[in-house]
Parts: sequence; C-alpha cells; structure tokens
Amino acid sequence: MLMKVEVIKRRAKSLYTRSRIPGVSWSANQYVGCSFACPYCYAKNVVREFGEREWGSWVIAKINAPELARKHVSGKIVMSTVSDPYQPVEAKLKLTRATLRFMDKRNELSILTKSPLVTRDIALFKLFRSIEVGLTLNSFDGREKSLLEPLTPVMKARVNALQKLHEEGIRTYTFVSPIIPGVTDVSRIVKETRGFVDYYFFEVLNLKKAGNEFQETLRSEFPESYCILTSEELFGAFISELRDEVRSLGIKTEGIETHFRGWGFVRI
Repeated sequence: MLMKVEVIKRRAKSLYTRSRIPGVSWSANQYVGCSFACPYCYAKNVVREFGEREWGSWVIAKINAPELARKHVSGKIVMSTVSDPYQPVEAKLKLTRATLRFMDKRNELSILTKSPLVTRDIALFKLFRSIEVGLTLNSFDGREKSLLEPLTPVMKARVNALQKLHEEGIRTYTFVSPIIPGVTDVSRIVKETRGFVDYYFFEVLNLKKAGNEFQETLRSEFPESYCILTSEELFGAFISELRDEVRSLGIKTEGIETHFRGWGFVRI
C-alpha cells in the first residue's frame, strides 16, 4: 500500500553539490527524500530536517532546479544521492525531466534509479555528450520484498528498463545493492542482465547506516544474514566467497564497496 506523501516545494541556492563518493565530483538532487521509502535507505540518516517524521512520507522538490541545472561543471555528476530521480512524484511533477532539458549537455552525467519511469526520458539522454543510466537491482521477491523494499517496482520491470535503454544506445550499468548474505542473489541478477549492461557495481549492506529499526528487522526476520553482517570472521568469509562468485561470472565490474567497520573499498 502506498503511503500518503507530502510534497514540499522550495527554491534552492544550487543544484550541484560536491561529492565525497570516489570517482564522483558532484551530486545533483532535484528532490530530497524519497517516497519509495526503502527501510534500509542510508539517506534517511543524512536528511534529518523533518526529525521523527516517517521516511518516505515527505519529499522536497527544488522547483528552480531546471534553471540551476544550466551551469557547466567539470567532473562526473551523479543523479541522485539523497532521493530517486524517478520516484512516483516525478510522474506528475516532471521535475527531473525539466532538469535534464535545461542541464548543460556537456556535463558528464550518471543517473541511478529503481524505476522503469526512467525510459520516458531516453530522447533527452541522447542529447548528452557523456551519460550512463543505472538501475538498482537486488533480486528481492515475495516475502523478502514485502519486508525489505515494499514500495519499489519489481525486479522484472527494472530489468526490462535496462534492456530498453541499451537497445536505444544508452550506456547502462547495474548497481547490485544492497547485497544481504543469503538474500540477494548476485548470480541471478547478472544472468538476467549481462546481455545489455556495460558494467556492474556491487555494494554490500551497511548495517550501521541502515539504522536501528532496520537492524532489528533483519535480526528477527533474517537472523543468519544478521549474524554474518555482525561477525567480523563470518563477514570476512562472506566477502571472500562473494568475490569468488563475481569473478566466476566473468563480467566487467567497478569493484565491491563494503562500507563495513572501516573495511572500505574492496576490489575484485
């Protein structure tokens, strides 16, 4: 069931914010907050403006984002880091679409979403000198999806979106995230997408950043996964097995990012 979402319209001072993500110079967030409301989302601990209000119940829309987007910036831009640019409110507001229309097409842009709505803007993507579009996949189905990601589009719809983007000549990637031991089927994701994805990026769940509430959900509903993520010895063995699994698939990767107890960036 979709929750009621309050859209707060504001004017921003800038669209492009310096990023700390390795290899990324700027983040662009025309929205802040996300009505997909994934319970593990790290952004809910970054965006604290609304205090105790439920994550996903509000979205800030930077209504002047299109005019701010005209600026030419040097380096890679990621859209978005504290929202999803194609979350449900975008279907009506079309703020992402307007932002793309006015953005300097010389900018190097990387878009990440969980929504097949992204295919609506293929014609705009083709105007950019350098662009890639990624879909987040994690293989959650049935009970797993209802507990971990109840409001997002199903995996099949996202896979179909990746294929359509590829067929239209857009560079694509799959962001496999969050990888939860015993839950996320990495091999299945690769097998279902490898014919139309340029590269893969893998991210293991950061249990601490996912927050206390999600930690309790994982502990009670997926106790084996919780044990692996909270044991340094078990986690180390899991990363080793994951690295071997990915290597065996013979795909182009950008590495595995673990974000766990300072383990940092682990390359395959």
